[in-house]
Amino acid sequence: MRHRSVAVCAASAVAAILLSACGASPNSQSQSGGSQGKGGGQVAAHAKKVYDKLNSMTGQARTDELVKMAEKEGQLSIYTSNTDIDSLINGFEDAYKVKVSVYRANSETALQRVLQESKANYYGNDIFETNSLELNVANKEGLLYPYKSELRDQVRKEGQANGWTASRFNVFVVGWNTKQLKTSDLPKTIDGFADPKWKGKISLELGDYDWFTAMYQYYLQSGKSAAEVKDLFSKIAANAKVVKGHTVQGELLSAGQFGAALSVYSHTVDKAARDGAPVVWDPKDGDPVQPIVIRPNGVGLMKTAKNPAAATLFVDFELTEGQKIFAGLFRIGSIPTTKDPLQGYQVISPPENELLTHGKKWDDLYSSILEGGEKVDN
Repeated sequence: MRHRSVAVCAASAVAAILLSACGASPNSQSQSGGSQGKGGGQVAAHAKKVYDKLNSMTGQARTDELVKMAEKEGQLSIYTSNTDIDSLINGFEDAYKVKVSVYRANSETALQRVLQESKANYYGNDIFETNSLELNVANKEGLLYPYKSELRDQVRKEGQANGWTASRFNVFVVGWNTKQLKTSDLPKTIDGFADPKWKGKISLELGDYDWFTAMYQYYLQSGKSAAEVKDLFSKIAANAKVVKGHTVQGELLSAGQFGAALSVYSHTVDKAARDGAPVVWDPKDGDPVQPIVIRPNGVGLMKTAKNPAAATLFVDFELTEGQKIFAGLFRIGSIPTTKDPLQGYQVISPPENELLTHGKKWDDLYSSILEGGEKVDN
């Protein structure tokens, strides 16, 4: 089984160890629009002055001043792993006179770039927009600046992180194919899938050690011993087809290659259902399988931002109009625009500090448990 090498390295050691393994820093003007040099103190001092001013303001006065300052800067650089970033940028550029440049890669690669450029005193981005683990690493390394606003106060408590703010959540759910299973066929909780009758009928995703850690800790807190929890997941894995990638997992679920996917993203299921696939996770004739694991994805302000006002304005945008954009893409936003789709359900989150400190331990444990499953080549 493969490991998420960069993320695990970053979660289990200081960034210097990660940097030493990652190679040289990119420094092309055309790649990021940044500037190279040793003026990090001056850049950070300017950004701090702007951030502190905006963080101290509220209401319409803050909004008016923020827009004025951001449009004077006129540009913004974002490093992100968000596959929906184009929709956000289009809305932002339509609303404000700010030109956005983007570097998009998977979350581990985006983190690697941020860390490399910091070491090289290269100020390429104003915003880091990605998954919780990578944002926590960047914050641990002192690269992010706090964002304060009345909007942040409205974010779900799971998304008010140190140094950054959630704009949306990846929601791990049990999705199932309605041609193969009825709601009444499903167990009420995840542990029901340890029953041998589910052999070959369920799926797990290869890299979901954060989902696994959340579930593992949940069962420990429910009174099970570590040995009992490990045995439970070993039995579940023995019944499972192990798939690499949530997109592929969703496609195979829609095609009926297995009846249920235990850690599929809710938006993957919802998009497939919209397109006519016989899949569901939150049925009208019952409740979803619980607990549901939510992992925040969000946005952090770079301490060395060359355009700190534009960066702050973009965070504001993600928490206002961006929430509507996320909803239209079947994403679950950090500030529900209508009824909270998770209201009334049991919701848990990955233990971020534990993963940041001991990520490799949990990745190794999950990988060893998955060895008992049937790997699906894709």
